[in-house]
Amino acid sequence: MTWVYVVAGAMLVVAAACAVWRAERGPSMLDRTVALDVFTTTLVAAIAVEAAWSRRTTTLPILVVMSLVAFVGSVTVARFAAVDREEDRRVQTPQEAAAEEARRRAAEERAGRGDDDGDDGMEVDA
Repeated sequence: MTWVYVVAGAMLVVAAACAVWRAERGPSMLDRTVALDVFTTTLVAAIAVEAAWSRRTTTLPILVVMSLVAFVGSVTVARFAAVDREEDRRVQTPQEAAAEEARRRAAEERAGRGDDDGDDGMEVDA
């Protein structure tokens, strides 16, 4: 049974090394964030393997706290990394929502008819 812990430990060491390498190499902030999230997950898994090997349950609160911190950190970075359009940052009024829906339906109808000449369906006789 010891070989299971050795194999699991070796796989976790390789995963942690790959995550650290990706965090160092980048190239973007999101790549580094994902790499650090993978590293944190690997660390949690390593602590879980150690807990299983030593048959201790006292490390369970540590696992829960580390998982929550990693999750909150990832969500925070993802929230600040997301780029919102200016019009998406506020709540639409019912009139604006109805106008947006009408524009969307008109575009779908034009696409269904094959009338995609960009004139919004306004035909002018000359």
